[in-house]
Amino acid sequence: MSELALYRKYRPSSFAEVVGQEPIVQVLTGSIKQGIVAHAYLFAGARGTGKTSVARILAHELGTSPNDLYEIDAASSRGIDDIRELREAVRTLPFESKYKIYIIDEVHMLSKDAFNALLKTLEEPPAHVIFILATTEMHKLPETIISRCQQFTFRQPGLDELRTVLAHAAKKEKRQLEPAALDLIALLGDGSYRDGLGVLQKCFGASADKLITSDLVASVTGAPPHELVAQFIDGLIKPDSALGLTAIRQLAELHRDPRVFLKLTLNTIRYAMFLKFAPAVGRMLTAPLGATERKFIEAIAERKESVSLSLILRELLVTYDEIGHSYIPELPLELAVMRIVGLLTKHV
Repeated sequence: MSELALYRKYRPSSFAEVVGQEPIVQVLTGSIKQGIVAHAYLFAGARGTGKTSVARILAHELGTSPNDLYEIDAASSRGIDDIRELREAVRTLPFESKYKIYIIDEVHMLSKDAFNALLKTLEEPPAHVIFILATTEMHKLPETIISRCQQFTFRQPGLDELRTVLAHAAKKEKRQLEPAALDLIALLGDGSYRDGLGVLQKCFGASADKLITSDLVASVTGAPPHELVAQFIDGLIKPDSALGLTAIRQLAELHRDPRVFLKLTLNTIRYAMFLKFAPAVGRMLTAPLGATERKFIEAIAERKESVSLSLILRELLVTYDEIGHSYIPELPLELAVMRIVGLLTKHV
């Protein structure tokens, strides 16, 4: 039998276990205590931020049994006939609960006709029915649907919150994470609990060792060696185009992902900028990092050339969006090096 995915194994089962969505949890728990329940909720936010988990917890807290909880994937049930069947089904009373609850995931995928049919149900819902709509693309929903729901926007978790969830899962699985490995997995989670736990599970599968090292994470995910990131940053700050371009060439030879490389670069330079210009904030941001990475960032901040960090960050942010659309993945990085070196040379 296949092993349960970590994101399913460690998804929160109560409001107390939800991480990073405290304002939403506060409103929902307060409403339940006061007996104030909406007939329709809209949970919007990026993938892997806990929308479906919170929807299930809400259903449980309202006393809805599994027999009266229905989950619909709008990506595969998006037609008007599917919604018409739903409209007929909501008229019947719950089997054993006060409410029948319908969770419609990726609701923005419904067709125009299906939205119109759903709207009629939302306008005059039976008293025993609650809808929880979830979407990653709220801008695709008709305003008529949005206005009839109580809306909640789920924010993407920060690195600290991702570290907390990842460290908890690793401990439960009787594994240890090097601080640098934990930092890297949290960064690669890209603001998604599900994605972060997915990376962690890949690392578990790649090694039976109890200790997960940053080298293992890098080899599993295609992340570049720390030395290569350091060389690239050094080339930008000096500025030295040959040093920066050589780092990119080595990146290509190692077949590492340039987007991951740039993500690590951006994060490192951002932390150094805070240490340089807002030391208290910088120390807070870098406190959870491993000693080696923290010392490297501190060394960047102490360099006299580091006054150019904000300029470098601005150029690299533009480059990050360009990488996914380039015929040659490394080319946007190479052009960024030439732009940055050109701009900094003028200021020397």
